[in-house]
Amino acid sequence: MVSFENPEMFWLIIPALIAGLYLLKKGTKKGLIISRIIVAILLITALASPFILVASVTSDDNPNIVIISDETESMEIFSNGSATDLYEALTAKTPTSIVRLTGDSTALGDAIIQYSTGDNQIVLVSDGNSNTGEDVETALQFAKEMGTTVYYVQPEVQYNDISVEIEGDKTVVRNNENQFNIIVTQAMDQEIKYTYSLYSDDTLISSRTITQTERTKTIPITQVKFSTLGAHTLRAEINPLSYDYDPINNEFYKAIYAIPKPKIRTIGLDVNSPLADILLNLYDVSRTGELANIDSRKAIIIDNTHANTFSESEVEEMKSFLNDGKGIVVVGGDSSYNFGDYLNSSIEEILPVRSEPTDWTGGRSIVLILDLSGSLGGGDVAVNESKSDMETHTISEVLSMANSIIDNEDLRDSDMAVVSFTDYVNDTSNGFVTLSNENDREKLMDTVSRLTAQLTDKSHLDDALSLAEEELNQKGGQSLVLIISDGGIGSDIYEDSVDIASRMHDNGVNFIFVHVYSTQNYQKDDDGNYYAELFISSIGQDTGYYHTEKDTFTVNIDFGTADEEQPDFEEDTDLGEFPLIELNSKHFITKNIDIEGSVTGYNDVTPKAGADRLIITSTGKPILTTWRYGLGRVAAVTTDNGLGGDNMWATELYSGNNSKLISSTVNWAIGNPVEESGAVVEAADTWYGTPTTIELTMYDEGIPTLKLDGETLDLSLTGTNVYEAVIEPEPIGMHDLSGYPVAVNYALEYRNMGLNEDMAALITANGGSIYTSVTEARSSIFEEAQDNSEKLVKESVSQKIYFLLAALIIFLGEVTIRRIKEIKEMKQQEKEIKPEI
Repeated sequence: MVSFENPEMFWLIIPALIAGLYLLKKGTKKGLIISRIIVAILLITALASPFILVASVTSDDNPNIVIISDETESMEIFSNGSATDLYEALTAKTPTSIVRLTGDSTALGDAIIQYSTGDNQIVLVSDGNSNTGEDVETALQFAKEMGTTVYYVQPEVQYNDISVEIEGDKTVVRNNENQFNIIVTQAMDQEIKYTYSLYSDDTLISSRTITQTERTKTIPITQVKFSTLGAHTLRAEINPLSYDYDPINNEFYKAIYAIPKPKIRTIGLDVNSPLADILLNLYDVSRTGELANIDSRKAIIIDNTHANTFSESEVEEMKSFLNDGKGIVVVGGDSSYNFGDYLNSSIEEILPVRSEPTDWTGGRSIVLILDLSGSLGGGDVAVNESKSDMETHTISEVLSMANSIIDNEDLRDSDMAVVSFTDYVNDTSNGFVTLSNENDREKLMDTVSRLTAQLTDKSHLDDALSLAEEELNQKGGQSLVLIISDGGIGSDIYEDSVDIASRMHDNGVNFIFVHVYSTQNYQKDDDGNYYAELFISSIGQDTGYYHTEKDTFTVNIDFGTADEEQPDFEEDTDLGEFPLIELNSKHFITKNIDIEGSVTGYNDVTPKAGADRLIITSTGKPILTTWRYGLGRVAAVTTDNGLGGDNMWATELYSGNNSKLISSTVNWAIGNPVEESGAVVEAADTWYGTPTTIELTMYDEGIPTLKLDGETLDLSLTGTNVYEAVIEPEPIGMHDLSGYPVAVNYALEYRNMGLNEDMAALITANGGSIYTSVTEARSSIFEEAQDNSEKLVKESVSQKIYFLLAALIIFLGEVTIRRIKEIKEMKQQEKEIKPEI
């Protein structure tokens, strides 16, 4: 295809045509004028600098390699000299340079971006833990786009090291029970023993001896209370009873700021209900039942209230309340939602659900498994039902098909996880993504489009299926695994894959296998049967088996119809038990809660598009659904307050550990629990050597002043009555910010010791390879770098000469023809005037 460097030159054709048309009208030598017009157009085209792109494959027998050696302080637990040994081995074979990262912080992302030039390859020798600068994933994507391959060499861990951290809220309510988690991490996978001690304002509140075998262990500490307002300190210490390289990260401080109970307003609250017990105990509750004077309230709780209770003006008041950044929680029962005439009412406009029965069976969960290994890594796959005559497509079209599935409008009520596999398995989507959320859906499609195929010897479908099974076990409702693969399932992988898939299928998981035949690799057994087809037939007759459609390169998905009977509450509300399922465990409300038990009744509602389903019944009926309305937050609890009327639906929801769900829901609706009056300070705890930003909001008139450990800070106005300053307090320990506490802990460099377990997946997802030892890298990395130095180069070749030659030929041809005609005419004239002899 011909392109042009200066297409604006084509505007000159207009005056050339106008002049030509004028001369054609006035003149008689039409042939001459037409030829000159053509010559002029050809010359103008040449001025536009036409060119074509010619593709060629280039390779380099001596690729340029840059070794990035992480030699920061956290690397002291690894074997010394790994990068130097590798450098000495490579520099004898190919141009190699080494970059050493030192100091008390690690900026791997910055280093990768700095040395990704497109004409080189990077070898990263590091623990993979980056704690400053550009994100590593972003840096690897940049390197991939530049054409620089990044390899990861894992150094050997020689010494174990243990670190401790406290996880939990900084702002708490006075006298309320809180949960904090002590996180203990070790550098190696081995058994260790230690004693932890947790102090609250120097008073020991918890201590125990722990035996730990996993890399990271979470120790929950519950029922922690603070009886006075203001600053408090939590301090965790671990005393290792096993070997520990450096004690610098064995102590952790957490600043706590206790505030008065947040003010909330309730409407229709039954004071004898379990819901009332929770609210009255944890919050400053106003029970006027009116929507007047709610400006000072953080949230409104509506309990089992009919739609006709609210006038249009009151609903508008609630909308304004939400737009101020506050929250509303609506609790169900026999007088609300579908029993309270909410359908199409004004109150329903702010809710994340519609009060009509849903035919959605709940928790539609899809795991999309993408095979990016083996023959697919070669770039071409075949898409035709005839194995003997196949039309080839590039891997980008396979990813395009995956994205068309993600963007399928019929799946908007589903959650999807994307898992890709080569000889490694990558949780590409980092868990499930709600497809009804446009931003999340587009972000997932962008992530998939950046994937690349890998030339590897094995493709671990079995590991990919294990990850899919693990993720689906945490979900409810209908489940589907959709596999896009060339069927390159090796004999050593095949049996394990069938066992896992069969177990999943027996547990109700449906399968669709999209078989894209590879032009390079057909995996068959001894009888000549394709492993892909054997895989499908082994799972069961209900499993879908699809070829991609030749022209559209797409696949149709059908969950089928569910035979679920819809409950009729008008006839009987006592329908037995409906077990509760936590559908989204990563939300603020549910992240630290393990839901157990059942409800015996619920309001039958349908989640709106964009709503987040958190808790459902085993039949898929929503129990807790949330969304954002303007700047505010709305939660729909579609079961009763635990007491009910003639039937008590949700007594188990308000008992034991489940009761935390209600307080978490109200806390989420409240958002910021700090009272908006006077001067309000917010500042995150930080790490030694890491600055943190503080924010001061002045709700009352006055001069903004803040002092850090007695020293006045310089504040900058960043918004209406909002001031900011950046601080870097020293030393490690607690610091006072005009009465607000700020904790400084050990340097971030010592937080994550040992190898980063996520690094391998990031490297392979962006086209790189993993070497688990320096010895392996020394023997193989040079040859792989040579193979990866082969690049498809597109060079522009000018086509200007052809247009100039065409113009010259036409011009000379026209002149020659005209000259020949003139000579003939002259000779004819000579004959006519020559006298007779």
